Amino acid sequence: MASQPVYSGARILGRWSLNAEGSGSSEEALDRLLLPVSAPRRKSSSLGTPEPPLLRTSTRTIYTAGRPPWYNQQGAQSKDAFVIGLCGGSASGKTTVANKIIEALGVPWVVLLSMDSFYKVLSPEEEALAASNDYNFDHPNAFDFDLLVQTIRKLKQGKSVKIPMYDFTTHGRQKEWKNVYGASVIIFEGIMSFSDKELLQLLDMKIFVDADSDIRLVRRLRRDITERGRDIEGVIKQYNKSVKPAFEQYIEPTMRLADIVVPRGGDNMVAIDLIVQHVHSQLEERELSVRSVLASAHQAQPLPQTLSVLENTPQVRGMHTFLRDKETTRDEFIFYSKRLMRLLIEHALSFLPSQTSTVQTPQGQDYEGRRFCGKGITGVSILRAGETMEPALRAVCKDCRIGKILIQTNQDSGEPELHYLRLPKDISEDHVILMDCTVSTGAAAMMALRVLLDHDVEEGRILLVSLLMAEMGVHSVAYAFPQVKIITTAIDKSVDELFHIIPGMGNFGDRYFGTDALPDRSDEEGLGEASY
Repeated sequence: MASQPVYSGARILGRWSLNAEGSGSSEEALDRLLLPVSAPRRKSSSLGTPEPPLLRTSTRTIYTAGRPPWYNQQGAQSKDAFVIGLCGGSASGKTTVANKIIEALGVPWVVLLSMDSFYKVLSPEEEALAASNDYNFDHPNAFDFDLLVQTIRKLKQGKSVKIPMYDFTTHGRQKEWKNVYGASVIIFEGIMSFSDKELLQLLDMKIFVDADSDIRLVRRLRRDITERGRDIEGVIKQYNKSVKPAFEQYIEPTMRLADIVVPRGGDNMVAIDLIVQHVHSQLEERELSVRSVLASAHQAQPLPQTLSVLENTPQVRGMHTFLRDKETTRDEFIFYSKRLMRLLIEHALSFLPSQTSTVQTPQGQDYEGRRFCGKGITGVSILRAGETMEPALRAVCKDCRIGKILIQTNQDSGEPELHYLRLPKDISEDHVILMDCTVSTGAAAMMALRVLLDHDVEEGRILLVSLLMAEMGVHSVAYAFPQVKIITTAIDKSVDELFHIIPGMGNFGDRYFGTDALPDRSDEEGLGEASY
């Protein structure tokens, strides 16, 4: 027997209050609640995601709260995103409840996914029916459940997905799809949210938003007329022909599947507070500790075969002498680091796939050479120090695309957190050079590598490039991602209790940008404070 849903808030009291406020004729109520029919038409899209707390600069948008690790020391995902399913009749207030939950959660990495995005593509005959309000958009067959289940499953697994954008004014999908990634919490809302068995299994929490049928009709009239360009006769025809029967046949019976029933929608703050408390408790149970594990793992092991260290020539050793000397001026530090970066990038490019290519010289002679044989090359820098390596990559790699990832330490937990990323489209087809100037524990590098894998970049197509690495970081990355090529100019033996590389070269970003180091700041630049 299915468990009974929890009713949060006073169902009977809520309806009595509605009746008391709804005195007067229904026509007067419609006149009072509806906006003028002549209101200008606005293009409406199905995917509405409220923006989380952000820090906006002239060049970047950065999350002010980060996404903690969602993987273990093996680099594999060890916690799923928490999925909330919101079901209810059309215009019952599902989106309002979702927004209230997001606002109360205070978690930036939340995805609000609307079932409206997954309407099936209509045939010409079906488009004609939709134009005359004769197509049934409120039947389960109107939705692409296969794509919906596939999308939510990938999101729950922490992977990047593409969401179709639906235009209600044309009854069709827009050309562009929206990229969505990095959800700690997924809120999925729709009239048929509980109608598919496979979809139900993906929901960690099921909420039914209940609203009086008269209220739903009034809201639908107002929305469809002002936002979707419909006329009042067409809206009422569609409501009586398909919306109301569908609610009674397909939607209302699924209320018994809900864990929580929320009367009065977004006005029911008692219910929303209970939901938020439960989600917070679930997120706390799923918290992971990665960095402390990395600090004690993989010790006294031989260096991996995937590691390549630039030959320690007198020239390379001379540049390290300047970079490691605490008396080196900032100008000299920048000069010699740029020289070393250029050598490092040139060395890294030799590990990209190539094939024989025969060309003819100006003297008419054949020359058997080599050419890169991949789809493309993308450089991804771990902000902020990794960004200093971009000019060297651009100087030697023509038409290289650039992406950026910002990872910082949570000062309370000591764990890395993902704050910002900007990756080129179709990065999954490229070979990727991941750049960070120093790697101590490997925590920032591992998070960046996990991001790339979540965007379907093949592990064997990634090169991690760093000026200086600690043995601990090399082992951490190689253990978690054994196919990633690790390329550096030097390996130092140890890391102290503050995760400083020993002997090291200090915090690279502070010395390069001339900023003051915090006393407990790691040498792992991706885990330092951002400076913009």
